[in-house]
Amino acid sequence: MHIGLRNLLLLGAFSGVAACSALTPMPVGNSRVPQPVKSIEIDRYLGRWFEIYRYDAAFQKGCEAVTADYSRNGDGTIRVLNSCRKDAVDGPLKTATGKAKLVEASSGAKLKVSFFGPFYGDYWVLDHADDYRWSIVGEPSGRYLWVLSRDAKPDEALKTMLRQRVEQMGYDWSLVRETKH
Repeated sequence: MHIGLRNLLLLGAFSGVAACSALTPMPVGNSRVPQPVKSIEIDRYLGRWFEIYRYDAAFQKGCEAVTADYSRNGDGTIRVLNSCRKDAVDGPLKTATGKAKLVEASSGAKLKVSFFGPFYGDYWVLDHADDYRWSIVGEPSGRYLWVLSRDAKPDEALKTMLRQRVEQMGYDWSLVRETKH
């Protein structure tokens, strides 16, 4: 339920589509989402990430050139700024600003993210490069997946490795969409 409320907000923020359309169930792309494999040093995770792959969701319909910027808020939470270009890499800019907080006893790899009031969705950093060059993000329902990179256009070797890692983690690659930058 948490992720549905988050999606409801993002749907409005990114696409302006009627909120009830976010309630359409997404296919489960991974019925056994793994636990995060590494701890996160949150200060190394901060900064700009480029979305390379994702499970397409209603709240990101038509989004290209997707970025996520993470920074510290004064209260210790993490500021989240999601941006996308609607329908083309040079399309109109859409943004959504939220905040995240670390889940205790998760070694920093699990966060709760909110784009609307008290409603928080799960954000699990399932795996990442030791140098924080890439990250694979999911949540417990298996309906959402994001593969992020510090580079908008990573080389083919990295993209192939990320695809293999996503599949090893049990995700259905046929549901994955590549983001244009």
